[in-house]
Amino acid sequence: SALGIVLVAINPYEQLPIYEQDVIYAYSGQNIGDMDPHIFAVAEEAYKQMARDEKNQSIIVSGESGAGKTVSAKYAMRFFATIGGSASDTNIEAKVLASSPIMEAVGNAKTTRNDNSSRFGKYIQIGFDKRYHIIGANMRTYLLEKSRVVFQAEDERNYHIFYQLCASSSLPEFKDLGLSK
Repeated sequence: SALGIVLVAINPYEQLPIYEQDVIYAYSGQNIGDMDPHIFAVAEEAYKQMARDEKNQSIIVSGESGAGKTVSAKYAMRFFATIGGSASDTNIEAKVLASSPIMEAVGNAKTTRNDNSSRFGKYIQIGFDKRYHIIGANMRTYLLEKSRVVFQAEDERNYHIFYQLCASSSLPEFKDLGLSK
């Protein structure tokens, strides 16, 4: 039988000191009910079950636009990168999170509810070796909101990449993209 843990998180729309490195270590090794509800508690439980049962684990992050789904997913990845460490000297956390600005430029847009709203779903796989160290990650996108390319509601914008390309159209590199016409 599958264990189902539900965490209801509220986006405070400001940075709070509850996602720092010391908080990660405070949740590491704890049981799910021993600490306050937190994305790190959910991540720790998934990590423990992966190690104990040697079975894949899933964390589903769901919510309305602007609820903080992308940020919650980043915090879960940061937790795994910190406690799962890297099997090599490369900074896996940096590599996993480095794709975010590129993904956000191509797949995020301004909506009436969120200036940086992800307009696609993400499926992120994080691979671990037998010592439970992170060895890599893979991110897939799905359900991209294609209608935004040709139409935006009032007070909304196209994907960020559209405006970034327009702003850089005078740069010499732009002609190599074949977008001038």
